[in-house]
Amino acid sequence: MVYKIRIILDTEEDIFRDIEIEQDVSLEDFHNAITQAFGFLGNEMASFYTCDENWNQDEEIPLFDTSEGDSPTRLMQDIPLSSLVTESTPKLIYVYDFLSMWTFFVELADIVDKEDGRAYPNVLFSFGELPESPPEKNFEADSSPEFDTFDNYEDLDFDENWN
Repeated sequence: MVYKIRIILDTEEDIFRDIEIEQDVSLEDFHNAITQAFGFLGNEMASFYTCDENWNQDEEIPLFDTSEGDSPTRLMQDIPLSSLVTESTPKLIYVYDFLSMWTFFVELADIVDKEDGRAYPNVLFSFGELPESPPEKNFEADSSPEFDTFDNYEDLDFDENWN
């Protein structure tokens, strides 16, 4: 079977690629297909993240193991695309180049039969040009009124001598 997947750059402008890829490839092969479809060299760190329907990020699946050995890390090379992307869990988040933070929304559009004579992965449609630099990210914290300042520590509900 072949997945038809849309990969959308997280930006105000519409920039996306629709690709076909075999469902049994590794996430590393999928990463390579994405970098090629968008014209990246593919030599930067990257990770996929599982997410819910509202794109809330969950488990990280990196290209390389950068953990300090505390717990085993699942790597892209070890995970088939079909084990994460299904009709019931059709979304992933993909981040390429952690210094630039190119962020993409990945969503399964369709599952079709493999066509004889067609090479996969296959870019079906390309829309929009990748900008020179990644879109600016706004990483603001929640500005709830009760946390605007820390003038009154008694309201924070923790023991001052916790250590």
